[in-house]
Amino acid sequence: MHIHAYSWLGEKELFDREARRRLPDRPRPPVTAEDEEHYRTLLETFRRSELPPLETSLWLLKSRTLIRATFEEPKDAAAWLGRELTEHAPGFLSHQEADTARLARLVTTAADRLTHGTDVSFGFYLGRTSFLSLALVTCTPNPWMPDLRCPLT
Repeated sequence: MHIHAYSWLGEKELFDREARRRLPDRPRPPVTAEDEEHYRTLLETFRRSELPPLETSLWLLKSRTLIRATFEEPKDAAAWLGRELTEHAPGFLSHQEADTARLARLVTTAADRLTHGTDVSFGFYLGRTSFLSLALVTCTPNPWMPDLRCPLT
C-alpha cells in the first residue's frame, strides 16, 4: 500500500457544485452510441476537473498531475497533512479549527486511520468565500474501491 496526497484551494461556490464533483452514472440498457459518447464525455470532464470528488477514493480517477505527494508510510503522509494544516491554519475562518492541539489530534488520527487502510479527507473554510480540501488516499488497493487502478501504475 502507498498513499497519495491531494489538496485543493478554491472558491466555496465551486466546491458546492456537487454535480461537477460526482462521478457520472453509466447509461442504463439499452445503450446507444450517443449515450456511450455522452457518458465518456462526462467521465473525461470529471477526470480533468481539479475539484475534489464527492467520494475521497475517487481522487484515484483524476489526473496524476493532481497528486501533491506520494508516501509509503502513514506517518509520513500524516506529517504532510500536518505541514499543510500549519501553513493554512492562520486563514481558517474559525479560531477553534486553527487550535494547534486540535490540529495535532487531526494529524495523529490521520496516521492511525491510514495505518488501517482508511482514506482521510478534511475541509476548512478560509475567509468567507474560500475552501481548502486536503485528502490522503490509500492506493494498491484502495479498500473502498479495490478495482480502481493506482494513477502511478
